[in-house]
Amino acid sequence: MLAQGIKQWGAGLGFEKVGIADADLSRAEPGLSEWLGAGFHGDMDYMARHGVKRARPAELVPGTLRVISARLDYLPADAADSWQTIRDPERAFVSRYALGRDYHKVLRRRLQQLADRIEAAVGKFSYRVFADSAPVLEVELAEKAGLGWRGKHTLLLDRDAGSYFFLGEIYTDLPLPADRATGNHCGSCMKCIDICPTRAIVAPYRLDARRCISYLTIEHKGSIPEELRPLVGNRVYGCDDCQLACPWNKFARPTPEPDFAVHNGLDSATLVELFVWTGQEFHARLAGSPIHRIGYERWLRNLAVGLGNVSAAAPASTAAVKALKARADHPSALVREHVAWALARHRG
Repeated sequence: MLAQGIKQWGAGLGFEKVGIADADLSRAEPGLSEWLGAGFHGDMDYMARHGVKRARPAELVPGTLRVISARLDYLPADAADSWQTIRDPERAFVSRYALGRDYHKVLRRRLQQLADRIEAAVGKFSYRVFADSAPVLEVELAEKAGLGWRGKHTLLLDRDAGSYFFLGEIYTDLPLPADRATGNHCGSCMKCIDICPTRAIVAPYRLDARRCISYLTIEHKGSIPEELRPLVGNRVYGCDDCQLACPWNKFARPTPEPDFAVHNGLDSATLVELFVWTGQEFHARLAGSPIHRIGYERWLRNLAVGLGNVSAAAPASTAAVKALKARADHPSALVREHVAWALARHRG
């Protein structure tokens, strides 16, 4: 049976789970339209530009009948404890998915290998591979494919693995048997909502990206709103708080994937260490990392906010102030603005 073969081949390629969904996302379309209409996508204009196309796979790839959804775990086995890093204001917290190589390349290559294996078995067929690279409702599709359920923080959850994994898709015209969705197992739990530092999860299953630290430190290109900066703390690239609070993540398993192992000591580096990197060091050290795509300017912006949140009474405050003053006349107005804010925090 081809569907079973696809799952076995996927497992052989390192995917922890593979499922098959039909291409009907009509039930998700009203919610998507409402979310966009509320402006919750912030300045991620591409989301509004594609609109409901995300909920119409056959419009994105004509002829699509099924979507093969695959899961690849990313939690590094050797990473420092997340809570210890977050609670140490001298250190910089980087979301655990970004400690190693850029997942887009790793995931896309693995999906392409799966597509090649299918082609070897059935001959030429129509397909397109996606790895967070197009207007795809990946959580909705993964849920339909039986890979888990949407948690109240909007991420996919699996009873055996929590949420520390990437999702990728193969849109295809193969009339494969679709898998059954699993049930929702969040129950009355609200831990992900309660712990969000900026209250970005405005209701169960509803995220206002404009308040989300992951959005602010990664997707947002401009100035981080002043009222949110103190709440960002030392999170300089992404935020894992909602995942850390989720009871299901006690079942999360470390990945054996070497590409996702910790690089450059990013799991426990200090804010000052990272802030003094030159542009050349940033590009040399983070080439091939998901962090590299935000660029050096936004990297310094994020770090300046973190340094501004180091308590003036902390032992590291002197080093923080010295590092900030060295960037006070930075060529970037964006960097200067956040450095000035951080220095004012120390003076205040």
